[in-house]
Amino acid sequence: MDIGGYILSHERGQVQFILLDKSGKPVPGYTQTITADLPGNQGQRFIFSADLTKREDWEQWVLLNGDHFTIRCNFTLMEAPSATTPVQLDVVGVAPPSDLHRHLGALLLGGEGADVVFLVGEAESFHAHRCVLASRSLVFKAEFFGAMTKEDTTTKGAVHVEGVEPQAFMAFLHFVYTDTLPDIRDEEETWMLQHLLVLADRYDMDRLKLICQGKLRNRIDVSSAATTLALAEQHHYHGLKDACLDFLELPGNLKAVVASDGFDHLATSCPDVLREIIVKITAL
Repeated sequence: MDIGGYILSHERGQVQFILLDKSGKPVPGYTQTITADLPGNQGQRFIFSADLTKREDWEQWVLLNGDHFTIRCNFTLMEAPSATTPVQLDVVGVAPPSDLHRHLGALLLGGEGADVVFLVGEAESFHAHRCVLASRSLVFKAEFFGAMTKEDTTTKGAVHVEGVEPQAFMAFLHFVYTDTLPDIRDEEETWMLQHLLVLADRYDMDRLKLICQGKLRNRIDVSSAATTLALAEQHHYHGLKDACLDFLELPGNLKAVVASDGFDHLATSCPDVLREIIVKITAL
């Protein structure tokens, strides 16, 4: 990538090329700084060039981050160092933050070397790597490499996943490979977090459990309180359950939640919770 401009009276120039992600933050490992002497004739054009990444790495990054990108260029003009200017020798560069999650995310999307297929719903299939899954979850480890594992059914055949939406399972695999949540639309976040919490419990992913609980506690409202409370009760998330009950104690909230679509599900699946709600309300 090239950048041109006109020099004035300075003798050296420095350009820093920085690749930005969708949120406008620098992408680790995709920054390059070039410093060079400038031409001596005023008005003469100068050019800086930089190679931010190899083509194959760039293609993987685009797969993970969409079909467009932004590069920020920071340009600095400076005087050439004189004979008395101290020179620093043996300067050790600072290593950029780890980008292992980016490479593993590309591995998931590309599917190279995948050795297990998950069948989710009626027709959705997802390819994954048993070693990656087993390294992240003891449940997966027992399923794929346990003493009772049958080669014919587990390691070579497809794994059927019941009671899970394909979109949620894909988001779960993204977390397994990258230790981060994917981008989720705001209107789908509560629904997605609830489903991810179920999967985190099923596959014993403690970090994902904590992340989902924390985010769900901040999203408790009239439309989500009943379903989140039912989920917390069924999977024994006591802190999340208490947060939902505290929300119902606020004036007007219980009446609005009772009229919501999720309350019938709460009443049917968790009748004991209704008694707790009554006890808390009558104690006020």
